[in-house]
This record gives sequence, structure tokens and C-alpha cells, in this order.
Amino acid sequence: MKFDVLTLFPEMFEPVKQSILGRAIEKNLIDVNLINIRDFSKDKHKKVDDTPYGGGAGMVLRPDVVYDAYQSIKDESAKVIYMSPQGKVLNQEKVKALSKEQHLVILCGHYEGVDQRVLDEIVDEEISIGDYVLTGGEIPAMVLIDSVSRYVEGVISDESTNEESFSNNLLEYPQYTRPEVFNGIDVPEILKSGHHENIRKWRRAESLKNTYKKRPELLYDVELSEEDKKILKDVDY
Repeated sequence: MKFDVLTLFPEMFEPVKQSILGRAIEKNLIDVNLINIRDFSKDKHKKVDDTPYGGGAGMVLRPDVVYDAYQSIKDESAKVIYMSPQGKVLNQEKVKALSKEQHLVILCGHYEGVDQRVLDEIVDEEISIGDYVLTGGEIPAMVLIDSVSRYVEGVISDESTNEESFSNNLLEYPQYTRPEVFNGIDVPEILKSGHHENIRKWRRAESLKNTYKKRPELLYDVELSEEDKKILKDVDY
């Protein structure tokens, strides 16, 4: 999968070159291409913004500069996303859908935003990572790249994505590792039993309990068996 990122601060994207994503880049499973919007300014001082018409605080990114940056990597088959607090909030369902795309172009806003005319011209979808405002779109863009890349074939195992939080609309069950006893607390005995079916049932029950206690609204979209309902009935909230 290819990610083209239109940004004023390409140096902020160093984290995507690390850990799992870094290995995915080395294996050519994903490609993260950073386009510095400032490179397309025709101003001798590389100015990319101007004051807003109608007055108000802050500066607005010029449409011509953003458009020229986009034109440098334009691909009719690419989906163009603008990271914006006005967009629909990113969730796992959207992440999975985007992972099926071959090419994403991500526009990172800054200052007071981007001239609406260029947004109307090039953007297919606006996406938010939450109902709050950040100083720019770079951190949200990294969140999008990280979350989507995990579903690209070969980046991580299918087992990891199938059983993690929000898969099947449930939060993940608790995880344990060595030492077997920590601060006087043992690893649950069933996880040491080697009985795979009992472990599967325990994990399902713990996922249900976790979801009910922390994010009960998620359960509205979960198809619950009679056994699931019995487990939830006995949960101490």
C-alpha cells in the first residue's frame, strides 16, 4: 500500500520508520512518501499561508500551494483524505475499509486550516481521530497510517488483528506473560492448562466482561449467544 502525505512538517514522521512499520517499509509492504507543501510555494520566502477573508485569528493555507503539491503526486485511483476535526471519527471498521485501498493521499492541515476551495477540489473524505483539536494534521495522519498498515497483508499476523480490541466489536481479553507470579499474583490457571477450547472460552468471557465494564455501548452491535448473555448477567459492574 502507498501513502502519500502532504505536510508542512515531514520531519515529524520519523516514528513511522520505526518498529513494525519500519520493517513493513523495508519489506516494501507499505510505502510512505512525504511531500513538503512548502516546496511548492512560489513566494521567495516560501510562504504558504495568508490571512483569512472576513477577518479572524490565525492564518489559512493557500489553495494554490496545496493544489500544486497534490498535482505532483496526483493519481486518479487514489483516495484523498483530509485529517480534520470536522470529519467522521476514525474507527476499526473504517480502518479495515481503508486497508483495502491501494493508494491513500493524506492532507495534513495546519494553522487555522486549509482554503475550502482546494478541499472541495481534491478531497474525497475528511477523517478525525477524536472530538478535540490539535495544532496540525501530522499526528492524526500518523495514527491513520499506523492503524491502516496493520491490516495490510504481511505487516502483522492475521491472528493478531482478529483477536485484538474492536475486532468483532469487543475489547480484547487480558494478556499475561512471565514471570508466572508477580507481586504475589498468579497467572490465571486456565492459561497454563494447555486446553485450547477452555482457553478460547475464557478469553471470550473476559472480552465480554471487559467490554461491558469499559465500553458497554459496543455490545449493541454484538450478536450474543445465550452463553454470552449468561456471562454478562453475572458481571460485577
